[in-house]
Amino acid sequence: MTAPRPAEAGVEMPEGARLEFGAVAAGVLAILVAVFAGLTMGPVDLSIREVFGELLDGIPWIDVDSGLSNTQKAIVTQIRFPRVVLGLMVGATLSVSGAAYQGAFRNPLADPYLLGIAAGAGLGATIAITEGFGDGSGVLDPVPLAAFIGGLAAVWISYMAGHIGGRSTVTLILAGVAVASFLTACQTYVLQANSDVIREVYTWILGRIATSGWDEPALLAPYSLVTVVVVLRYRRALDVLAVGDEEAAALGVNPQRVRIIVVLAASLGAAAAVAVTGLIGFVGIIVPHTVRLAFGASNRIVLPLSVLFGAAFMVAADLVARTVLEPAELPIGVVTAFIGAPFFALVLRASRREVW
Repeated sequence: MTAPRPAEAGVEMPEGARLEFGAVAAGVLAILVAVFAGLTMGPVDLSIREVFGELLDGIPWIDVDSGLSNTQKAIVTQIRFPRVVLGLMVGATLSVSGAAYQGAFRNPLADPYLLGIAAGAGLGATIAITEGFGDGSGVLDPVPLAAFIGGLAAVWISYMAGHIGGRSTVTLILAGVAVASFLTACQTYVLQANSDVIREVYTWILGRIATSGWDEPALLAPYSLVTVVVVLRYRRALDVLAVGDEEAAALGVNPQRVRIIVVLAASLGAAAAVAVTGLIGFVGIIVPHTVRLAFGASNRIVLPLSVLFGAAFMVAADLVARTVLEPAELPIGVVTAFIGAPFFALVLRASRREVW
């Protein structure tokens, strides 16, 4: 006998669980505003008309004279545009990963770093830098690879430790906290023994959206795509998990299988994003919660809108990071924390709806 589908079994889904066109339009509009702001603003100010003309001129069958000099064209196509695209992918990946973690663990405080990705990536990058393998700059630098391996290794260790302690989400979360604390202690020890590279390590840890052309966006693209596609594929199943594991199993959903697939996909994307840009906090919490407050709590709404608004948020934060102290540049991790914490508090204060 085939198990009933959640909708057929009478499961009550969160109120307002339908994704409205207006919400999607708002997300797309936010991305467009952020993209054109990122392309036009900077040490060299360009007009929207000039930038739009240059983008159109890049299409093979369209010939448009943007009016830009060769230097200005290089600024748009080889510096700002790749950086904006990388910001879009990082923001979308971290936001949807955070929302996926929150849905999988039914924990509103969960973020992409819950199972130790940040600590593992930080330790991997620290070891690579202290051993002289690289400095974290460039797509072929060994530091991003070490960070990626370290992040995924931390998730695997957390999962194995949580599996030994039981199959509940609580034991897995506690295992993630323990593993993150241990790896952070290891990183601190390595730094104390190699104090001459502390500056390079902390530059990487504080995060940066920097590109040397299109290599970084091309490197992150497949991981980001896999994460977004898989997580969105399971958005309805995550809504079913919200009623509890036993109830979800009775409705034909395998909670353990769904949780493992979603967490693995989210972890893969988060680890890849951290490997390319360093540690950027708050995005995986602030964006999904803001979407919940504004549009509804269902994962069928939160997950796709987190992709859109997360992408726009990251590009906007990067714009602040590279313009607020021109010609110097702030670490983007500082900007996301500075913007995210008070903004989240204001959203909670202004809204009377329940967050979770």
